[in-house]
Amino acid sequence: MNFLRKSLVSGMMLAGCLVPAAISAQDGPAQKNLKALDPKLMDTTADPCVNFYQYSCGGWAKQNPIPADESSYGRGTELEDQNRLVLKSILEKAAAGGPERSANEQKIGDYYATCIDTNAVKEAGLKPLQPMLDRIAALKSKDGLPELTAYLDSIGIGTFFGFTSDQDFKDATQEIGEFDQADLGLPEKGYYDRTDEKSVKLRDQYKEHVARTFELLDETHEQAAKDADTVLKIETELAKHSLTNVERRDPQALYHKMTLASFDSSTPNFAFTKYLRALDTPTVESLNVTEPKFFTGLNEVLASTDLDSLKTYLRWAAIRQTPSTALPQSLDDESFNFYGKILEGQPEQQPRWKRCVRATDRALGEALGQVYVAQRFSPQDKQRTLELTHDIEAAMDHDIDQLEWMSAATKTRAKDKLHSVANKIGYPDKWRDYSNLEVVRGDALGNARRAAAFEVHRQINKIGKPVDRGEWGMTPPTVNAYYNPQMNDINFPAGILQPPYFDPRQDDAVNYGDAGGVIGHELTHGFDDEGRQFDAEGNLKEWWTPEDGKKFTERADCVVKEYDGFVAVDDLHVNGKLTLGENIADLGGLKLAFLAYLDRAQKAGVDLTKKSDAEYGGLTPEQQFFVAYGQGWCQNNRPEDLRLRVQVDPHSPEEFRVNGVVVNLPQFQKAFNCKTGQPMAPAKRCAIW
Repeated sequence: MNFLRKSLVSGMMLAGCLVPAAISAQDGPAQKNLKALDPKLMDTTADPCVNFYQYSCGGWAKQNPIPADESSYGRGTELEDQNRLVLKSILEKAAAGGPERSANEQKIGDYYATCIDTNAVKEAGLKPLQPMLDRIAALKSKDGLPELTAYLDSIGIGTFFGFTSDQDFKDATQEIGEFDQADLGLPEKGYYDRTDEKSVKLRDQYKEHVARTFELLDETHEQAAKDADTVLKIETELAKHSLTNVERRDPQALYHKMTLASFDSSTPNFAFTKYLRALDTPTVESLNVTEPKFFTGLNEVLASTDLDSLKTYLRWAAIRQTPSTALPQSLDDESFNFYGKILEGQPEQQPRWKRCVRATDRALGEALGQVYVAQRFSPQDKQRTLELTHDIEAAMDHDIDQLEWMSAATKTRAKDKLHSVANKIGYPDKWRDYSNLEVVRGDALGNARRAAAFEVHRQINKIGKPVDRGEWGMTPPTVNAYYNPQMNDINFPAGILQPPYFDPRQDDAVNYGDAGGVIGHELTHGFDDEGRQFDAEGNLKEWWTPEDGKKFTERADCVVKEYDGFVAVDDLHVNGKLTLGENIADLGGLKLAFLAYLDRAQKAGVDLTKKSDAEYGGLTPEQQFFVAYGQGWCQNNRPEDLRLRVQVDPHSPEEFRVNGVVVNLPQFQKAFNCKTGQPMAPAKRCAIW
C-alpha cells in the first residue's frame, strides 16, 4: 500500500546530495530549488472551483515537458533526480577506492563501478549466462523440475510460481512459507485474454520481442519464432488460472493455510517437498497458498506440456529476469524496446549511471541508505516529521468520535488499532547486515546473482521465526511511503521527506498539506477496504459489527462509482475497484491532515483569513494547504504509460488524486469560496473517514 506508484511492468529488470560534487551537463539534471508550494507553478488563469489540478499545476506542466528518458515526469521524479545525484556522489566516492573504505563502502562502490563498466560487460558477452542456460538444457525429465526451479529461484529467477516468507495472516507474530502465482512477462492477467485491437497488437509485439531475444541467444529465426509461440502459449495458460489485480486486493482471497503434505499431494505433477528441500529452506510444516486454483491449473499445465516446451519457457524466464545492465548491449536494448518504448512510451533508455544507482540501491539499499541519511536527514527533520505524524493521528482519533455512521463498539476497536500503529520515520533503528554478500569488482552478472541470492536466503530464512517488526520494506533513499497492514505500521523513508514533499523552510500550512497528506494517506490505509480487515495486531480478523461493515461498503461504493467515471486516456476509464484503497487513503488522508492543521493553527494563533505575501502566492493559509497538496501531484504522462497504469496500477492518475479528492471535501469549497454546483463543489459527496 504505497503512496506513489511502483514500477508497473515485469521483465528484465532495468537497473536503474546536501549538494553533490559538480555534475556536468551530459551527466544528468542540474539541482533544482524544489519547494512544497511554489506560486510560479500555478495557473492562476484557471478557476480553482472548476479545475483545481490545473490551477495548482498548470504552470508546472508547461515548464516541465517529459524528458526523453522518462515515461512520465512529476514532482516525485524531480525529487528522485535530486536524490540520484546525492547517491551518485556517494557511490563515485566509494568506487574510487582507498584503504579508508568501510566494508559496506567497498560493497556499494564496487557494485556501482562494476555496473558502470560497459566494456567488461561487452567483453564477457553471453559467457556468464551459459552455466544457467546449460543447466536448463541438461534437464532430462519433468521429475527434475523441482531441483531446477529451486536453483533458479535461489538466484532470483521466478519460474512457474513464487515462493517466499510472509507473516501468517491470522497469526501476525509468526513468519511462514508462502506460495503465490507466477510473475509473467506481461503486466497482468488481462493482457493475455483481452480481444480489443490494441491488446491483440501488444501481444503480437510481445511475441516478437520474445523471438528477437531468442535470436540474440543464437537461435535461428525459425526456431526463435517457434519458441516465442511456446512461451506465449504457456504464459497464457498460467494467466488463465491466475487472479486479476482487482481480485488480489481482497486479503481473504489470498489466505489458504494448509500443511505441506496436503499441498504437495494436491499437485502430483510437481513435488513441492522436493523443491523446498533443494531450496534448503527451514523446516516447513504448514504454509499459505495464496491461490489454490492457480496451482491446480499449474499441475494441469505441467502434465499437458512436453519437456522441451517447459525448458523453452524456463530459458525465457531466466533471461527475462536477468538484470539487463549485466547483459550484452543488444539484449539490453531489446528489453528496453519492449518494456520501455512499446509498453510505457519512453523514447530513450536512461543514462547508465541512473540505472546503476538504482541497481545498487536495490541490491544494497540499507548500506547505501546509511550514508544517504547522514547527508540528507537530520535528527531535527525526524523529530518534526514525528510531531506532524502525532498531530494527524490525534486528528483521526477525534474524527472517529465524530463519525455518525459507526457504532460505539466499532469505534472502540478502531481506536485500539489507531493507537497501536507504529511510526517508522526516515530509516531503520537497526541496519541490515551485508557481511555475507560478496561483491566482486568486474563481475556484473555475478554481483547481481549474489545480491538476488542474498535476498532470497534472507527472506526464506525467516520461516518459522518470530516476525521482526523493526524491518523496513523500502530503502532510506526511496521517494515513496507505505502502510503494512500485517505490521500495522506506517513507513516514511528519508528519501520522500525532502522538498517538495517535506519542506522545513516553509510554513505549517504547506507542510501539513503536502507531507501531512502523505502521512494521512498511509494512516488511512489501515482503515481502507483492505486494511480494515486486519486488527490492531495485524491479524486478518473481523473486528467490525456486521452493520458497520455494511455501511462502510456503501460509502466505499460511492468512491468506486466516482472514479469509474473519470476518463484517463482515450477510451479508458479509471478502474474504481482497482484504485479503491488508494482513493480512500487520498480522501481520508487529506481530510485528516487538514483537521490536524486547523488544530495546529489554532494553537499558534494563525489568522486563517489573512492572505499571504508573494512568496505564498497571496493565498490564505487554508488555500496554501490545498495548493501544496495539489502541487505534490503535478505530473505529465505519456499516453502509453497511462494506458498501462489504468490496467495494472492501484493508484489513480495524478489529476484525479487531486480533483477526485477535493470535490469530496467541504473544507476545500469553503477555502476557495466555491459555489455549490461548480465542478469542484458538487451537491453530493463521498465520505468515509
